[in-house]
Amino acid sequence: MLGQQFYHETVRNVIVAFGTMFNNIQIVRKDNSGTIIQSMKVPLAYGPKQKFLTRLDTDPSLSAATAITLPRLGFEIGGLTYDTARKMNRVQKFKKVKSSSSDANKLDTQFMPVPYNMDITLYAMAKNSDDALQIVEQILPFFQPDYTLTLNDMADMGIKRDVAIILNDVSYEDNYQGDFESRRAIIYTMGFTTKFYLYGPVTSSSVIKTVQVDQFTNLPAVTPTREQRYSVTSNPATADADDDFGFNETSAFFQDAKNFDPADGTDK
Repeated sequence: MLGQQFYHETVRNVIVAFGTMFNNIQIVRKDNSGTIIQSMKVPLAYGPKQKFLTRLDTDPSLSAATAITLPRLGFEIGGLTYDTARKMNRVQKFKKVKSSSSDANKLDTQFMPVPYNMDITLYAMAKNSDDALQIVEQILPFFQPDYTLTLNDMADMGIKRDVAIILNDVSYEDNYQGDFESRRAIIYTMGFTTKFYLYGPVTSSSVIKTVQVDQFTNLPAVTPTREQRYSVTSNPATADADDDFGFNETSAFFQDAKNFDPADGTDK
């Protein structure tokens, strides 16, 4: 079981999909007359909150060209937990016929996926309250408390699945403390839980189109005598694994002492 290499990039795809949801948030700034004087897209990056705060503290005067600007969005993974409420039958399988014509007689199979929850924390950081509220109000209305995305979980198997992203809580923090040279950062922290599935390896096997069983008597004998042969073949014989086909059943009786040789398919 363990030791077979496979990687479906499921966790990576969930993280990318989560980040894409918040990758196009805009804020505007207006003067006293209500005229828009600035419009900007809020940058998004993966990383812990303390990393951004530390970067801000290194240049509170914004004199360095590489200083982090606010507002900004950041997110990070909190952990993964098994979800027993969504457990599936472990012996059932997904099945799909190979798409290429050369492998049309081969069948891909995969056991049912395993349900997991992943905690993700999203940080909205701004230097003034209005910027922060603009970001938050563009996010919260879409979560009641969940939002569902459809992902291509297993493209090779043709599996698409809905992934629920649940908003658990929202907290507020204002670190406007210290002397006048300290830089202010208003932070809204939003905790999410994503519900997805992890998939095991895909197994490829040929399709069985013919089954043959020989029945013998006098089994204790060194060379038992065969009595009957029962055969089942697909109808039509050219059927693939995903075709609608039937079966042909035949029985034959023998009084010789021959045996079937699977190497060349003849009786000897």
